[in-house]
This record gives sequence, structure tokens and C-alpha cells, in this order.
Amino acid sequence: MWQCWIGSGVLRRRCRGTLNDVLSKSNISILQRDVNLSRLASRVLTYRKMSSCHRQLRLPGELWRRLKSSSYSASGFHSRFICSSLVHNQTDPIEIHKKKLTLWFNHLPQEEKQFGGYFTPETMHVEPLILERKPEDRKGPLITPLLKPSQAPQSASVTMEQLFEPTQQGGREQGLNVLLYGAVGTGKSTVVRKLVLDWCAGLTLTQFKLLVPFSCEDLSQLSKSTSLRDLVSRKYLHLKKIPMLSGENDQAKDVLFLFNGMEKMKLDFRISSTELCSNPDEALPSGAVVVNLLRKYLLPEASILVTTRLSALDHIPTKYVKRYAQIYGFNDPDRQRAYFTSRLLQQIGEKPRNQEAQSLIELLYLNLQRESQLAAACFLPSYCWLTCAILHFLHFTDAQAPIRTLTGIYTSFLRLNFGGEVLDMGGAVSSPDGQNSLMLYVVRTVGKLAFDGVSKKRTSFSEEELEQFVGGKTKTDEELRQLAVFRTDVLDFFLVPCVETKRSELDEKEKRYVFAIPAMQEYLAALYVVLGENKTALEKLSKEVTVVIGQVGEDVNTLISIISKFIPLRVFAVFNLLKLFPSLFEKISSRSKGRIARTMAAEMFRSEDSFNEDVLDQVEQSLLGVHGPQPQERLDSRAFELYPIFMGGLLHYENRVLLEQLGCSIKSTTVAQITRTLKRHLAAEIVKWQPPEELMDLLVLLYEFQNPRLTAEVLLSIRSIKLSTVRMTPLKCFVLSSVLACAPTRYHLEELDLSSCHLTNDLLTMLWPAFRHTHNLNLCDNPLLESGARCLLDALLGNQSLRQLSLMHTGMGDKGACELAERLKHHTGLQELNVAYNNIGDNAALTLVDACREHPSIHTVHLYLNPLSNVGKQSLYVRGVPPDQGGTGRRVKVLASVTEGSNISEDWHPILSVISKNASSWERERVREQLQIFLRDLEWGRKQAPSFWKKMHFRRVEKGVRQTLQMLQKDIPTRTGGSTK
Repeated sequence: MWQCWIGSGVLRRRCRGTLNDVLSKSNISILQRDVNLSRLASRVLTYRKMSSCHRQLRLPGELWRRLKSSSYSASGFHSRFICSSLVHNQTDPIEIHKKKLTLWFNHLPQEEKQFGGYFTPETMHVEPLILERKPEDRKGPLITPLLKPSQAPQSASVTMEQLFEPTQQGGREQGLNVLLYGAVGTGKSTVVRKLVLDWCAGLTLTQFKLLVPFSCEDLSQLSKSTSLRDLVSRKYLHLKKIPMLSGENDQAKDVLFLFNGMEKMKLDFRISSTELCSNPDEALPSGAVVVNLLRKYLLPEASILVTTRLSALDHIPTKYVKRYAQIYGFNDPDRQRAYFTSRLLQQIGEKPRNQEAQSLIELLYLNLQRESQLAAACFLPSYCWLTCAILHFLHFTDAQAPIRTLTGIYTSFLRLNFGGEVLDMGGAVSSPDGQNSLMLYVVRTVGKLAFDGVSKKRTSFSEEELEQFVGGKTKTDEELRQLAVFRTDVLDFFLVPCVETKRSELDEKEKRYVFAIPAMQEYLAALYVVLGENKTALEKLSKEVTVVIGQVGEDVNTLISIISKFIPLRVFAVFNLLKLFPSLFEKISSRSKGRIARTMAAEMFRSEDSFNEDVLDQVEQSLLGVHGPQPQERLDSRAFELYPIFMGGLLHYENRVLLEQLGCSIKSTTVAQITRTLKRHLAAEIVKWQPPEELMDLLVLLYEFQNPRLTAEVLLSIRSIKLSTVRMTPLKCFVLSSVLACAPTRYHLEELDLSSCHLTNDLLTMLWPAFRHTHNLNLCDNPLLESGARCLLDALLGNQSLRQLSLMHTGMGDKGACELAERLKHHTGLQELNVAYNNIGDNAALTLVDACREHPSIHTVHLYLNPLSNVGKQSLYVRGVPPDQGGTGRRVKVLASVTEGSNISEDWHPILSVISKNASSWERERVREQLQIFLRDLEWGRKQAPSFWKKMHFRRVEKGVRQTLQMLQKDIPTRTGGSTK
């Protein structure tokens, strides 16, 4: 509608149509005589971004003067038209309905908040492939694998507008019934949400003045009969008196009903079961109301959109459906890439992170183009969501974001897809103990298959194995019917045909299946174990007997109290055995929980997995692929190192709450028993030497556990954390800091080794809490540069226990060295400082050594492999010698070369050892030049040596330097001639 303020000279429009159309509807005939609309082109036309189409139209001043001078303008145009428009906007039930629907459907699930909240449903939506199907072809492929170009559907994807175009048979006299169906995770709910929001914004299905969405799960819970109008007003009070639902004339032709999730309702189209009804005011069961709408007996002019899963496709007879449309998800890498771009780029506000997100998308796209197993999984938009959630967790975790865990992401993923769902029990209500929970059924079937695969180190399964584990023991017709629904709707969600065949399976002709996401196998196997489904025969028998005894226990006690006066006392021994059995079961159950803890510890420290990459890198490689040559053994075997980590993460309270919503209960007593035993086994394993990657996996386990008390007790057994060569990421830094933050104040590490970990300034900031707990901090071979040195010194202000600080080969330069010299006074406990190989010149080195001389406790400074002149080295040596020995200050040992003047340094061997160890990763030409300088220093010192034995000592050191130099020179030709070779 139009709104006009004469004084401001602004005319506003909130609906479609031209100015002439609106003014003619308002009976303003004077404008048709006096207004020349062509002159509007000379004025400014502006658009404002509001909830709907909203324009400002500025009219010429002469036009406004004519309007103001007219008597109609003063009495009618200003008073009646404007006021009525404003009141109409506030009271129109359709407008109120659109606003409320926009608010409701814009609400995102709790799981979406982990992405940072930088996007809306509109910005992140990517249209899935939707194809119209003929009724006879509606039962085509239940789930389609990744379609190759030659296998792609010939028809183009249809839109909702196209699905509701009038058919040749029906026209607009009778509304259309459209059935949209698809497998779990193909995006039905997302399409519905986008459809509702677009209708509210006037972007689609504008032929319908009213859209009434219903959740079939909600309707199925209604126990009382109600009429259609009461049903609508119960959900949407503002539509209580809407005339379009009265059934009079053909007003219902402007109404579209939307029923989402029809598989949740039991519709019976038999006349004997559901009577005919055409009165929208007559009370009926909710299912009967829906049936009569679909029959076109109730409001036949209204159109209906129904969404359902594949198993419920035949619940509506074909004669009541005008059009079938199947949603296929993302059938090609381009759709998948568009989804990843909308997710990963929209949520990142900072430019550097945007660049990193773009790089991730490119790597992900390359992996999808290879027709990899991930590409087959991302055919389902749900798995695209999971992939984005994991990548965001791996690369964009920061200290300000809410605490997230890998286990929590997988648990949330399952809750999004299966939250609150139960298996169809033929009309039965969910049992109190959740025995018909769909997720519990998944655990007992697919989870058992996953556990068997993890136990036998297998990732692919034959059809016979699927039959054995999924429904192999079904007996009754009801169980067979449940199995059919499960296979149709759920099984294909977890298991897909194998794309990447392993070598051991090349000769096998049968089709094999794998989990859509490899880590899902480990998650379900862990859930299967933690829920106690992996019971021994004794445990199963004892539980069944305990349940029976518990049911009759009270009756037995009552009976004993009555007959105790009439039977001998020795008979009571038989009845007392019944009371003893529950306690025996508790002991058996306790041993079962202990076995779970022992399994976790054993799987964490498997010797054959000791030298694999850390588990977080393995997760990333499963998504982005392995670029470059792949190790031979990876084709025939796979480590399941996420399995024990998921077991620990599932014990976290928040994950147990989500699992409770899925019908999978883990009791607090179970958690306490597992934790108690796990703590004992972890303490025994930690005292042994562990490779850096295994140590990183242990930190991830403690982080996933989210149990500060357990973490603090385990840390008491850890005296050093050596993560050298582990590629640190924001997530790994956050994990390390979070774990060490659980330690008590008195706790300190003897050593924290983060050398060659690719640390940057941002990562140093995340590691501040970890730096508070160490005596010896090793940050060698990290590109910290000058700014990194400054950031590190700020981080170390809270550490008064630091004794040794190694910053060798960090690129700090002269400025960084001078900055370090200024701030040494704040670290009074520091004793040894290593700044070797940092491109530090004479002046900066002298400044740093002078600061060390003034420091109360520093006794050693490492400055070798820096571009120091002979004069500079001599000055450093003199300044490090106390006055009584010819020096200028407090004794500070300066290691600038393998010689100290005319003497050999007593630390020449450690210097050469460090160079030999790191020469392959350092700039070899520069190291070679420094070694040649050492040789010249040794040759000069040997000539100055007064005794034969001292000369021999010089020659011995020379030999060690020459051996190191020869090792470098052997590698240099290989490096330069590698391409020709």
C-alpha cells in the first residue's frame, strides 16, 4: 500500500503496482488530471533495505503544491488515506502472519551458533537438485550416488513456483497437491524454511495470499479432535477469523497449506476409517483433517505441499497427488562448492581468515573433483554441513568462541537429523526406557557393525555383513516392517557404496559399503561401547535376571514377612539369595565399566599407531585429501585413533544431554566408574616415553573429556610435554592451553618443547595460559620474527618460574634482540637464553649480553650462527668475563662460536650437535658459511696453541666440524640436481 506525507514531499510504496494503480484505487481523480508522471524521472528514486519491497519516491515541488492546494488533498488524501494505511498495516492478519513466520523461520538451531553467527538462512542457502517425477517413476533409485556427467538427469531442476503452475487437467478451479520427497539429509526441511521466508518477503509463490505451514510431528501429538479453523487458530491465533478458511465461494484458492514430515503421521484414506467432511468448522482428529484436505473434500480450492521421506511415499494414494518431486541434494561438486563457500566465507569477518577459508575451499573442491569418498558423502547436504562444521572447528577455533569438541559436533549432527525420532511401533507410544528410539536402534545395528569393523581393522563391508548386523535376527512381522523402514530411510544415510577400493579388495566382484564419513564409523563404535551394548553373555544374563528379580522383590519381601511365623528360619536363606543377586550384578557391571576404560587406554597407546600423524591432522586429511605421494601401507590399513577419543568425549555432560534427547542414556554412575579406572590406566602409560603425535592425541582426549578434575590428576603424572615437529594449528594451541589451564597453581612442567611447530604471533597469543606452567620453554625453528618475540615476552610476564628460554632460529633480528634485552628485567628467574641463528649483528648482540650481565640470574647466552665479526665475538667474550679475570662485569657464558678467543669452547660439542641435528631443515648455504667460519677460527686458535696436546684438541674439533660440513655438501647436490635426477 502507499503512504504519503505531504509536508515532506515523500511518497512511499509497500506493495506492487504503479503509482497510477494505487491512486486510482484510492479514488484520487485529481492526480490523473494534474500530475505528469514523466517528470518523476528528474527526481531521486531511492531504495531502502527493509523487511519487504520499500521505496521512496520524491515528487516535483510543483506537483506537491498542486496536491496541497486541492481541497481533496487536505480533507481526504492526508487524513483518510494515510491513517487507514497505517492502521491496515498493524491490523491486517496476513501482514502479521508474515512477520511472525519470518521471526519463527529465521530462528537457527543451537548447533548453528558454533559457526559464529555471521550468516542468515538467506545467505547460506544453496538450492539442491529437485526433479519432477511421474507417478509411475516415483519409486526410482532410493538414493543416488554422486552422479557423473554421463549419469546426470536429463531434465533440469524445478523450482517451487514451477511445481505450483496450473496443470492442464486441474487449472485453478481445484488446488494442486504436490508431494516433495527425499532421503534423510537431502535438505527437505531447509527447502521448506527457505520457501516460507521467500513467501513472506514476496519473492516466490506470490499467487498465494496465505501460507499455512504445519509440522506433522506436532500434529501427530494432538489427542483431541479439532476443526480446521480451530487447528489453524491454535497454531496461528492471528488467523482465527481469516475469511479465506471459511469455505465460502472460492476464497481458499489463495491458500497454500504446507505439511512438513508426513512420515510422522498415520494417515488412513479409507472411508471406513476416516469419514468425509467438507466443513472447516467440524471437529475431527488431526489426521482426518489432513486426509480430507488431500482428498479435496475440504477446501478443494486450496493447494497443498507435503514433504516426506522415502518410506512414507505410498502413504498418500497417487490419485490424491497431482505432482511428485524428488529432492536429490547436491549432485555435483559445483553445488557442493557453492555450499562450502556460503558457509566458510560468510562466517569469517577478518580478511586474513577469509583468505584461509578460500584456500580451504579450493583444497576441498580439488578433493571433491577426484570423485572421492567425501564427494559421495557430500551428495547429502547434511554431510556438507558436517564437513563445514569440522573444518571450522579445525581452523577457526579461538579463545573467545564457545567451547566446542569434535565429539560434540558429531553428536549435534545426529541430533539435527534424528532428534526425538522413534521407530514406528504400529501405533504404540514411545516406551519410557526409550527402547524404540531410532538412534538406539542405529547403535544396536549400525553401531555394532562399526564396532566389528574397528575391532578387525576394516572399513568396508559386504552385503552379507550388512544383512548379518542389520536385522539379521528379526523374527516378527512388526520387526520386519521396522527393518524395512529403517533400511529405506536411515541405512543409506550412514553407509554408501565404496568409491575408493583398497588393494586387498581389487579382486572382489561384490559391491562393498563404507561409512559416508570415515570418522562416523569410529563415533558409532565408541557409542556402541559406552552405552554398554558390547556385553558378554554373563552380563546379559545377569541383567535380565536382575530385572526379573527387581520386579518381584517387593512381593517376595511382603510374602516373607507374612509367613515368617510359620516356617523354619533356615528357609530364609533361599529368599536371601534373591536379595544378594542385584549386588552381584553390580560387581559384574562395575567390571564391565572397567573394561571400557581399559579399552580406551589400550587403544590410545597402540604401538603400531605410535608414529602416525596426530589425530587432528588425520581428520583434516580425510576432508581435504592427501596432496602428494601417499604412503604404501595406507592403502591396506587404517588406524582408528579417533575411536578412544570419541569414547572419552561421549562421557562429557553436554554430549550426554544431547544423547538423552536421542534416546541413548549414559548414567552418571557409569561415567564415574569409567573415569576412575581410566585415570589409573592413563597414569601408568603416561610415565612412558611417547612420540609427539601420541602426546598430542592424549591432550585431545583430555580436552574432549571436558573433565577438569580428571585432567588435573592426569597432569600430575606428566613432567614434560614435547610436541616438537607437530604442526600446531589454532585448535591444537587451544587444546594445549585448555588442558594446562586445568592444572593447579603449584603445577609446573620441567619442559615444554614446541620447536618446529609452525607457530605464529596469533598462535602465541592462544598459548599464553600454557606458558605459565613451564621451567624450560623451547620455541626453536618457528617463524616468530620481531613481532613474535615481543608477543612472547608479553605472554611470559605471568611466568615467574621460567628458567630456560630457547628462541633459536626464530628470525627475531636486531630489533627483536634489543626488545628482548629491554624486557629481561621482568623475568627474574631466567637462567639460560638461546638466541642462536637469528641474524643478530654485533651491536644488538652486545646490547643483549650487557642486559644479561645486569640480570640477577642469567648465566648462559647462545649466540652462535649469527653474523658476528671477529671483533664482535671478542667483545662478547670479554664482556662475559668477570673483572677479576680481565672482564668488565658479572660472569655470563657467551656461546658465539666453537672457540673463545684462542681457546676451544667447552660447549663446542653441544653446538655441533645442534647444527647437525637441524642442518637438513635450515638454510644450508648459510649453515655451510658459518661452519667454514668455525674452521677458520679453529685454524687460527690452533696456530696460537702453545702445546702439542692443545693443538690435537683443536684438530679433533676441526674433524667434527668438517664431518658436519661434508654431510651438508652431500645433500646440496641432491637438492640442486633433484629435478634432473
